[in-house]
Amino acid sequence: MTGDPSLHFYEGNAALYAARDRRVPEHQMTRFVERLPVAARILELGCGAGGDSEALLQLGFDVTPSDGSAAMASQAERRLGRPVLVLPFQELAYEAEFDGIWANACLLHVPKGNLADVLARIAKALRPHGRFYASFKTGGTQGTDRFGRYYNRPTRDELAELCEAAGFVGVDIETVSGGAFDGEPTTWLYLHAGVA
Repeated sequence: MTGDPSLHFYEGNAALYAARDRRVPEHQMTRFVERLPVAARILELGCGAGGDSEALLQLGFDVTPSDGSAAMASQAERRLGRPVLVLPFQELAYEAEFDGIWANACLLHVPKGNLADVLARIAKALRPHGRFYASFKTGGTQGTDRFGRYYNRPTRDELAELCEAAGFVGVDIETVSGGAFDGEPTTWLYLHAGVA
């Protein structure tokens, strides 16, 4: 991730980002967990300050939090009181290890040309009948925001095609208007999928 402008932002602003007022995406999380087995093993990618991992732990799941930024992982460790993996997406190398992978508002920073590989790695890391959730900004073209963070901004059709090519089944993508850290109106794609 050397030279990654998004990673530089999170490394340099981890405390500020962790302190922001943020709510767990409860509706999406409910959809994600309702099809998981009791005490399922979940990998969270891009856990940020650890809020979503904390919510999943409180629901009784076996959660492995991770983030590509060491500074953000440190913030999450303080909140969670447990180790947090520093795991860049392109280094994901698990095979059939997790019942679910939660990736809220993080894979949107993966360079568009690398997204197919990362999605294939995620599919490989899931156990049979495993579940996957991710969210992406859409609309406009790929590029950076005023903070220098890169966004891949896939269309709904592009994302569906990438997921199916990676081996996901039951791909369901919801389009929702909302906001984000930058305060700009944002159109989000909420992705739920599984593996056979």
